[in-house]
Amino acid sequence: MNTETKVSEIQVIYHPCKMYEATLTTSSDVIAILRTVWDEGRIEMQEEVKVLLVNSSNAVIGVYNLSKGGITASLVDIRLILSVALKCLATGLILVHNHPSGNLNPSSADLSIVKKLKTACKLLDISLLDSIIITKESYTSFNDEGLL
Repeated sequence: MNTETKVSEIQVIYHPCKMYEATLTTSSDVIAILRTVWDEGRIEMQEEVKVLLVNSSNAVIGVYNLSKGGITASLVDIRLILSVALKCLATGLILVHNHPSGNLNPSSADLSIVKKLKTACKLLDISLLDSIIITKESYTSFNDEGLL
């Protein structure tokens, strides 16, 4: 009887690509980058969540498209955010999502997920630098508003 046990092989591989030559210092820097990758045709129709990842110099590593939801909500999987951040060796991240309604005020769900994400990031020595709500016309930065 063959009792050989097989185990899945796990590899962690990172292939950096210098797609962005930007260093972030303000929330408007973040918005300038996100406007280049956001589908403006959907910003008032479907909620999306993106994560902007940075290194220790606040240079942009990349933008990760976390999820697309419906008109009023989208899934934010903290484990997935952190696994992406760890894989690309990010030391900081910025969570960004749109409100198709155009309302720039954070919902109670927004506040709750940011609190959970901040706690989880802290455990891994990753800085949650900001959480931003974006609309077609403007944005709200949790950091700028003292909500972080």
